[in-house]
Amino acid sequence: MIVKKAKPLPIECVVRGYLAGSGWAEYRKQQTVCGIRLPAGLQESSELPEPIFTPATKAETGRDENIPFDVAAKIAGADIAAKARDLSLRIYREAREFARQKGIIIADTKFEFGIYEGQLILIDEVLTPDSSRFWPADQYVPGKGQPSFDKQFVRDYLDSLQWNKTPPGPWLPDNVVSKTTEKYLEAYQRLTGRSL
Repeated sequence: MIVKKAKPLPIECVVRGYLAGSGWAEYRKQQTVCGIRLPAGLQESSELPEPIFTPATKAETGRDENIPFDVAAKIAGADIAAKARDLSLRIYREAREFARQKGIIIADTKFEFGIYEGQLILIDEVLTPDSSRFWPADQYVPGKGQPSFDKQFVRDYLDSLQWNKTPPGPWLPDNVVSKTTEKYLEAYQRLTGRSL
């Protein structure tokens, strides 16, 4: 593996094509996501009219916090934030089309960028079940949470516990680990046509 030491941007670059997770929670309260006003009457898991860029802070501890683009521009610099936004939207759109042909909806995803030799580059994994919400297209029904091929299964398990979401995290039972593994492997198989 060849690696390059880059200076990470202090923001996470999130793109949403559907209303889920923290975006759905914010929309229910304010009809916005990261300050972007959305149409009235959307439901949980609704497809958005256009993908939106919804940056977040990179929390050292606890959860990342959604922020408006102008705040991201102040944190990362206006030019860099605009480039990261444009690249994030472009990568998401291309990946979404590819995955859709394979029967997967990429509801949202996150990218991490850094600066290397003055250039903006991707510095972390992209478009995996760790950084994206993958939904089976043939089971998609707006108005509720969706079945998924991603870490939502683990999130749902953790939400069922009496845990204050501070480290260390609780031990995951074998059935949660094996079911999550199955979901990741199914996503891989659908996207690549190969088994691991």
